[in-house]
Amino acid sequence: MLLKSAEAYDGIFIACGVTDMRLGMDGLAHLVKQDFQMNPFGNYLFLFVNRRKNRMKVLTWDKNGFCVYYKRLDGDGARYAWPETPGEIRGITADQFHNLLEGLTIYPPKGFKERTSGDF
Repeated sequence: MLLKSAEAYDGIFIACGVTDMRLGMDGLAHLVKQDFQMNPFGNYLFLFVNRRKNRMKVLTWDKNGFCVYYKRLDGDGARYAWPETPGEIRGITADQFHNLLEGLTIYPPKGFKERTSGDF
């Protein structure tokens, strides 16, 4: 559980591709600043995933220090559905973040194609 709700943040960002999970707070903050040209001290959540896509780290600044939250999915085949483009950062909504925490995808489900009268 985060110290405040996901909706209280000004933005939630996924680091696309995989991240070396050996990085700690300082290493992740450096990655945010150097690779993504973003302010790691802002009111944001930054999400990172490991190569197997079953472990996630969340970095945030909390007024006087960094916090890192860590979640590991367990279970046969449990993997995060994560954007693949390395070196890219992507904003997501609080609802999408909650879906990730539940082990669900951030991508909306595909519905049925709309039928027209010409389809009969």
